[in-house]
Amino acid sequence: MLNRRKFTKVGIIASLGLGIVPGSSAKTFSSKKPVLDSIFKSITKKEVKEFLSGLLYTKQEVDDYFADKAFPFAKHSQEFGWLLRDARFRDGANNSISVYNYKKPDGEREMSNYADKPCRINTYGNSFTQCHQVSDHETWQEVLSAHIQEPVKNFGIGGWSVYQAYLRMLKEEKRTSAEHIIFNIYDDDHYRNLDAWRNIRKSKHAQFIEPPLPHVKVDLKNRTISEHPNPTPTKEDFYKLCDIDSSYELFKDDLVAKIRIAHNKSKDRNENLSYKDIQALTKTHGIETSLDTNATLSNIVSAYHRECALFSSEKIVGKIEQFAKEKEKKVLYVLSYPAGYLAKAHDSGSRWDQPFIDFLNKKELPFVDLGHAHFEEFKQFSIDLKTYLQRYFIGHYNPLGNMFCADQIRAKFVSTMEPKPLSYSEKVKLGSF
Repeated sequence: MLNRRKFTKVGIIASLGLGIVPGSSAKTFSSKKPVLDSIFKSITKKEVKEFLSGLLYTKQEVDDYFADKAFPFAKHSQEFGWLLRDARFRDGANNSISVYNYKKPDGEREMSNYADKPCRINTYGNSFTQCHQVSDHETWQEVLSAHIQEPVKNFGIGGWSVYQAYLRMLKEEKRTSAEHIIFNIYDDDHYRNLDAWRNIRKSKHAQFIEPPLPHVKVDLKNRTISEHPNPTPTKEDFYKLCDIDSSYELFKDDLVAKIRIAHNKSKDRNENLSYKDIQALTKTHGIETSLDTNATLSNIVSAYHRECALFSSEKIVGKIEQFAKEKEKKVLYVLSYPAGYLAKAHDSGSRWDQPFIDFLNKKELPFVDLGHAHFEEFKQFSIDLKTYLQRYFIGHYNPLGNMFCADQIRAKFVSTMEPKPLSYSEKVKLGSF
């Protein structure tokens, strides 16, 4: 029984990562790739090795991880990077203990409501899908299930990307197919799509090793993505992450590593970046601001990272829609956000992921925007925003937050179901029985 509260809060606060500012300009940087190429080409082999050397695991850490003696948050998965373990953590509301149980061998979260009934709703996504920081029977799936009087399966995994959730959907829909899919996307999930090794972007923690994972690579010029499996599927492969030469061969061309190093070089004002050359390129390619300051260079790199991340999610949603069409399934997307995102978006009046929201609207895809739902509800309150957010968040949603989530989904979802759930059926005989 471990205290995850600090770990969870750090993860939520760090989720935007790498100097990306919510509400910053959503300009397209794909046409400025020569600028990025110039920046990335300045990165030397020595600098890549120095960066990666600070991320390496010890052999003892690898042994302990595979023996389930360390990093109790997750367990290794060759296919997906990681799955979750049964656990108790003191991370719940009022510093309570949350209980997490996962059915074996597939690892879906334990159901209680109507678990013996046929299921026509599967849910996929991240920690807001899995429902961190509440016990098994307090999840939004269980709240929704109790209301519509039929089961809702929970295949969410904390820390997963849109791409990982998509891969799991492909697998589970073969094993336990459902007519309806609720696909949850959390704000950092866009960036997670690009992570070949999460430890490059977020340091390993005493409770989570941040392992490599299946991922996508983006080609903005040709508007395509390519899919790539977990680079270290076995324990022997994992040992490569203890050796700098092996790690270098795996990640020497990794986009996220280059972005991290570029940020670091920007902070250090390393003159090897050749600022005069980069300034000339900005004029050629229409970037109006000068690149002779640390902040501007870092922002250029961040903007490119953001565009790649959002574009990757758009392409993955396209794959989800193609799958749904072929298998005659209905998909509802749910956009989830931490309290920090909501506060910044509310104060700035803009949202850094607006291009993705615009994409969903343009494609006329059904989705629930929990950010917008919170902003609309807050208008009804006379309290300050911080107090409002504390009603629902303890890092992730508390039980009340999960009820809010379930109700927003219900309002959009029930009308798409045929036949209607028992609680909405016109054929049910009313009265005592």
